[in-house]
Amino acid sequence: MEFYRTPDSRFDALPEYPFAPHYLDLQAESGVPHALLRLHYVDEGDPSASPVLMLHGEPTWSFLYRKMIPVVVAAGHRAIAPDHIGFGKSDKPIERSAYSFEAHVDWLHAFVLALDLHDITLVGQDWGGPIGLAVLAREPDRFARVVASNTILHTADPELAGRLAWANHGTGMREVCLAEELLDWITFSQRSPVMEASWAAQGSTVKPLSPEALNAYDAPFPEERAKAGMRQFPILIPLTRSDPGAAINRATWRALESFQGPFLTVFGDSDPATQGWQTIFQERVPGAADQPHAILEGAGHFLQEDVGEELARRIVEWMS
Repeated sequence: MEFYRTPDSRFDALPEYPFAPHYLDLQAESGVPHALLRLHYVDEGDPSASPVLMLHGEPTWSFLYRKMIPVVVAAGHRAIAPDHIGFGKSDKPIERSAYSFEAHVDWLHAFVLALDLHDITLVGQDWGGPIGLAVLAREPDRFARVVASNTILHTADPELAGRLAWANHGTGMREVCLAEELLDWITFSQRSPVMEASWAAQGSTVKPLSPEALNAYDAPFPEERAKAGMRQFPILIPLTRSDPGAAINRATWRALESFQGPFLTVFGDSDPATQGWQTIFQERVPGAADQPHAILEGAGHFLQEDVGEELARRIVEWMS
């Protein structure tokens, strides 16, 4: 299986990212057969401390958490931020069929088992939510608590009608209702001859990003063959009830509805793509009851960029 490994030189002198690289060779049961891929992760703080597992989404990487990692470590926790396969410093299969929702879950599951993580505080944003929560559904005893932040768990079920700013639900009449913005994003990812991660990063934050930060988001993808995972993620969003991803998310919901650990939602006030999901999590997850849920002001989809330090402080204070 052919894969792309981004040259280390692309990551020289990244702003506010002084973290030592760590690597694991992983294999996904549902991915490309017999393919060992190298996954990169940040691992800072006391290795014996409880881990805070911070998961990015599309089309970012662990660089997204650079403002939060020092706050988590200063509070005495172990900060772990992996790059999904296809992103950041991790290997990038060139064949797009290598990337499936299930494969991403398998890779993260293998990562958690390889590091033998326990007492995990999961922080999931964007695709980091459904991937991380699917691993929790497989290994609930390894997870102590969850922070859901600007994330989703699509099943396309009719009862989602009227609940989400970006509609994505069946109508009960063999039809679906989808927000135009959601379809625009999916079709752009498939049709545009040029796709840069920095466009999504800057287009999904309230504050302007520095040229250095924008370059850092583009660093993993110096050529088109490195972008297969980035182009594939949008079309993995479940749009129908029969989508394989919808089945994964239904299984995750069943696990969450019996998960007793504390569950906190912290969303941005300027992210229509996930608006409404915080209420659904609060209603359906028992551990969300009586938690200090928050909507942060001046925070777009990538709230780690807009209010990263504040988000991290809220998390560690909540953990204490």
